[in-house]
Amino acid sequence: QVQLVESGGGLVQAGGSLRLSCAASGRTFSSITMGWFRQGPGKERELVAGINWSGGITSYSDSVKGRFTISRDNAKNTVYLQMNSLKPEDTAVYYCAGGPQYTSAVPRTKSLYRDWGQGTQVTVSS
Repeated sequence: QVQLVESGGGLVQAGGSLRLSCAASGRTFSSITMGWFRQGPGKERELVAGINWSGGITSYSDSVKGRFTISRDNAKNTVYLQMNSLKPEDTAVYYCAGGPQYTSAVPRTKSLYRDWGQGTQVTVSS
């Protein structure tokens, strides 16, 4: 099991930027796929970005492609989500999650991610 702690959320105006961080401890961080999910009011939790164990493969939802960038630093056991050109519809609680080991792709199925952080609120004002 891996323990995950998110940080970096907050209130920002539309068009602004935020950088989320997720610090991990526990089972070998460098071997697992990491994902950033979000859940807006009244909505399902959705994967917005994922990165495989090596960092060589990333995946984004269409709604954030070109605006968000996921990265990881395995030496620091940390995964990041750089969010630019934020829109009011990006308002949500953002969760990082730990997925399967040594995948060659980023799974988009929520049930494959077994470890979850507590979430951090991102609010984008218009």
